[in-house]
Amino acid sequence: AGPVESRTEAAMSELVPEPRQKPVVPMKPMGINASLLGYIGIDTIIEQMRKKTMKTGFDFNIMVVGQSGLGKSTLVNTLFKSQVSRKSSGWNREEKIPKTVEIKAIGHVIEEGGVKMKLTVIDTPGFGDQINNENCWEPIEKYINEQYEKFLKEEVNIARKKRIPDTRVHCCLYFISPTGHSLRPLDLEFMKHLSKVVNIIPVIAKADTMTLEEKTEFKQRVRKELEVNGIEFYPQKEFDEDLEDKTENDKIRQESMPFAVVGSDKEYQVNGKRVLGRKTPWGIIEVENLTHCEFALLRDFVIRTHLQDLKEVTHNIHYETYRAKRLNDNGGLPPMAVETEENHESNL
Repeated sequence: AGPVESRTEAAMSELVPEPRQKPVVPMKPMGINASLLGYIGIDTIIEQMRKKTMKTGFDFNIMVVGQSGLGKSTLVNTLFKSQVSRKSSGWNREEKIPKTVEIKAIGHVIEEGGVKMKLTVIDTPGFGDQINNENCWEPIEKYINEQYEKFLKEEVNIARKKRIPDTRVHCCLYFISPTGHSLRPLDLEFMKHLSKVVNIIPVIAKADTMTLEEKTEFKQRVRKELEVNGIEFYPQKEFDEDLEDKTENDKIRQESMPFAVVGSDKEYQVNGKRVLGRKTPWGIIEVENLTHCEFALLRDFVIRTHLQDLKEVTHNIHYETYRAKRLNDNGGLPPMAVETEENHESNL
C-alpha cells in the first residue's frame, strides 16, 4: 500500500470512536454483616424510651358514669388497689342526691415498680338519678370537649410548654344496671352521643345479682342492642391496626364485652389465702376469680394490655376529630389561647 492509502486509514481510525466503557452499576446494598462490624446497639432504643418514661411518668384519666348504687367508686378502687375514688358508705344526712349531674375529678399518683402514674378519676354523681333524665349526658359531653379545648389552646401557644398537661378523658367506664332485661333508653342515648367523643367501655355492674345463665344471656342482649343502634364501643373495629390487633380485639368484642363485674375493697381469708371479695350467706364471691366474675378480664384489658392504646386512640382519633372541627369552624385558624392573669403570673 502506498503512502496515500496509509494516511487515509489513519484518518479513518481517528474518526471511529473507541467503544465506550459500560457505566459501573452500583451494587445493591447488602444486609450489614453484624458479625463483621460488631454490635451497633439499636436494641437499646427501647431501654432509652423506658428510662425517659420512668422519669416523666404518665397520665391516665378514667371517667365513671352510671346511676348511684352500682358500685362505681368501689370498682375503681378495686382496679387500682387503692382508695382512688370517693368512698360513700351509704347515704348520710348531709349527702343529698345532686339535682344535676356534677363532675368531680380526683387526682392521685400511683407508683409501682418505679413507674409513676398520675391517675385522675372523673366521677359523675347525679347521672341517671332524677325523675326526668332528659339530656343528662350533656354536662359530661361538655366536660370532655372542654378538656380537648384546653389541650388545643396549650398546643397553639407560641411559647408552649414542653409537656402539655393532659386532662383529656382516655377511658369512660359506663355502668349498666344488672336488670337482665334490655338497656334503658338513657343507656342507649348516652352511649350514642358519647361514643363519638370518648372511648366507652360498657360494664355490667354488680354481676353477682344474676345467675350464670342470666349473665350470659344479658351480655348477648346488650351486645345485640348496641349493634342494632349503631353504637361503637372501645375497641372500635375501624381502629384495628393489623391482623393481630383485629384477632385480639374481635375476641374481646364478641366474648368479653360488656364485662360483667363485681368490685370489692374488702379482704377475706379463702383456703389460707387473702382475697378481695364480697361475703354472702352462701359463700364469698372472689373478685379476681374468673369463675366468679370478669373483673380480672376488665383490669387486664384496661391496664395491662390496652392502656397505651386507649391514650393513643384518644389523641389520634377523638382529639384530632375535635381539633379538625374547631379549626374548620374557625376558618382554618387556630383558636386564640386567651392568657389569663393567672397564666401570665405563672409565666413570670
